[in-house]
Amino acid sequence: MSSLEQQMATDSNEIEPAGGKMRAIVQDQYGETAKVLRLDEIDQPQIGDNDVLVRVKAAGVHIGDWHVMAGLPYLLRVVGFGFRAPKVRVRGIDLAGTVEAVGQNVTRFQVGNEVFGTCEGAFAEYAATPENTLALKPANLTFQQAAAVPTSAIAALQALRDAGSIKAGQQVLLIGASGGVGLFAIQIAKSFGAEVTGVCSTTKVDVIRSLGADQVIDYTQEDFTQSRQQYDLILVMGGNPRAGRHRSW
Repeated sequence: MSSLEQQMATDSNEIEPAGGKMRAIVQDQYGETAKVLRLDEIDQPQIGDNDVLVRVKAAGVHIGDWHVMAGLPYLLRVVGFGFRAPKVRVRGIDLAGTVEAVGQNVTRFQVGNEVFGTCEGAFAEYAATPENTLALKPANLTFQQAAAVPTSAIAALQALRDAGSIKAGQQVLLIGASGGVGLFAIQIAKSFGAEVTGVCSTTKVDVIRSLGADQVIDYTQEDFTQSRQQYDLILVMGGNPRAGRHRSW
């Protein structure tokens, strides 16, 4: 466990608002390692009329957090994350916790609800986020499990359902099936009734099968781009096979 994790490891049930302050993991400059992060005491976030204040029980970590921390690719800085330093000092995007307060226009949640979703600043004791970025936490998920869901699962759902218009009975190929998005994509595709083929490395074959993939291709043993198999939908989440080769299958 890192020193930052040790400092944040206090049981959240013992944390109470004190003078509007909270502990958070913050950064004031871009960098590719955690050396740019530090534990600090800052003001609790203020909520607007459509916002919810969440007492954070768990926060997810994924590649998006690293990109924001590092400011890479540079296009992130241009599109609004901050050119010289992050505009939002507190890192973390995915969270799960309990509702501490709600804005006057919030209708879907009330104080005490267990929720999960996305925000700006999940690596803190409290986070404020718009009502529409949250959902009630399923009772059968722990806070830690729920915090691992939002960004990756939403990306998989949008790709398959919204962009891919997935349908029952389709043949679906998932390239990079063992990544954060891919693990959700397998389960979502199966829930739509598709037949799923996952592409991964040797060490991940058993995991992909356990999540319901009908076929698994080990790319270290087989060049899947040379297969004669036809697919109705191909979702690329990892690797770099050329798009033209995808269309030729």
